[in-house]
Order: sequence, then structure tokens, then C-alpha cells
Amino acid sequence: MSDVPETPEVPEERRDDPFTVRAAVTMSILAVLVAIATLLGHRAGTEEVILQTKAADQWAYYQAKNIRLREVQSAADMLSTLMPADKEKAELLREKYQKEAERYSDEKDGVAEKAQDFEKERDVAGRREDRYDAGEVVLEIALIICSLTLLTKKRIFWYSGIVLGMVGFCVTLSAFRLH
Repeated sequence: MSDVPETPEVPEERRDDPFTVRAAVTMSILAVLVAIATLLGHRAGTEEVILQTKAADQWAYYQAKNIRLREVQSAADMLSTLMPADKEKAELLREKYQKEAERYSDEKDGVAEKAQDFEKERDVAGRREDRYDAGEVVLEIALIICSLTLLTKKRIFWYSGIVLGMVGFCVTLSAFRLH
């Protein structure tokens, strides 16, 4: 006796059926496309989270600048309304605070713009993720429909799977056009 296990006998009607081979190759291609769409969707989701974090950081920085601005404005206002003993020194100090207030005011506007830019990028990443996810779902449905070909030997399932696969592929590719 030989130690090599015997391979099961393949029925004659299933051997070298070109239609079955084509359907199996189509399913393999669809499976690869599903994997690519899934990977791109996960990456876009991660990018969206990172951009949201960056935007939140910028808004916190904006808030800190705004708080500092209000503090130095209050100090400048107090120096101009109170009766200090040394008016000259108080005026110099008030001017210093006024310049500080102007600087904070200018800086906070730039910080707000940067935060808004991050939010715009985040929104695009979110829309990309949605497209990748939609493409993934359509490709998975195409794969399932195409797999029915192997069970039923009906070409309509194969053609339907191919058409849906092309739709899913186009939906996935459309995410690259978003800006």
C-alpha cells in the first residue's frame, strides 16, 4: 500500500468545464476587489479619525488663544479705567497688553482657519470612506451572486455578478475623484 492519499474522483461532467473555470476566476477577481475596497475603506476611516483629532486640537488651541486674548484685554481695560499712582508706567503697561491682545487676535484667526481646513479634509475622508464601503457591499453582493453560478450552472448569475462587480468597482474608484 502507498502512503499517498488518493485524490477523490471528479465527476466527468465537472472536469475541465470552461464555464465553471470562468466563473471561478471571476469570483477570485471579485474577492480581490472586495479586499482592496475593504482596505481602502479602513484607511479612509482611520484618516477621518486622525483629521478629526487634529481639528479638535486646533479648536482647543483657538480657545486657549481666545482666553488669553480676553485676559490681556481685561488687564488693559482695568489699567485704563483705574487710577494708578504712576500713570506713565500704567500707560506703558496698557499699551503692552493692547499689543498682546492684537497678537492673540491675529493668531487665533489663523488657528481657526487651520481647524476649518482639517474639518474639510475630514469631511472628504468621510465621504471617501462611504464610497469605499458602498463599493465593498456591491462587490460582495456580486461575489455572492456569481457564486450561485457554480451551484446552478446558469449563466444569468455569472453575467449579473460581472455587471454588479463592475458597478461596485466604479463606485470604489469614484472615491478617488473626491476632493
